[in-house]
Amino acid sequence: MVRHAINRLLDSEIFDEVILSTDSELIARTCMEERIKILRRPSHLCEDETPSIPVFKHIVENFPCDIHLNYNCNFPICDNSVFSQAIQVAEEFGEALSEPYAVWAQRTDVLFSYENPLKITAKKFPSKKIHPTDIHTMDDLISVHRENQYDLIW
Repeated sequence: MVRHAINRLLDSEIFDEVILSTDSELIARTCMEERIKILRRPSHLCEDETPSIPVFKHIVENFPCDIHLNYNCNFPICDNSVFSQAIQVAEEFGEALSEPYAVWAQRTDVLFSYENPLKITAKKFPSKKIHPTDIHTMDDLISVHRENQYDLIW
């Protein structure tokens, strides 16, 4: 799913750089041949309870940008137009979060002035161009594949 997300970002051709932030050697090795940069996360950003904002800050500290966009690979069906919409909303409001929660973007000034990383301040925007399933299990993955490969009978 990570490689799929990376390819979605690369294929959109709207990003100057695509960065993979991970603590997993397996994920990093799986994605090394892609046209991306890989950033190894420090141990304090690798816990399950780690909020996203400190991870995003770590990325931007190492790869400065005006707007940071995070694409949640657990939503593999997401139209490229959602990336553009998130950027536009973030430019206007400082921060944008799609509903379902597949794409989250912040201007750098907003990202670094975040007071509580557990209280999301983003302007939310609904999108019907994101599959609603947040994939966390094999059953979720199979279900999404079935819906998107309806011409293949099992």
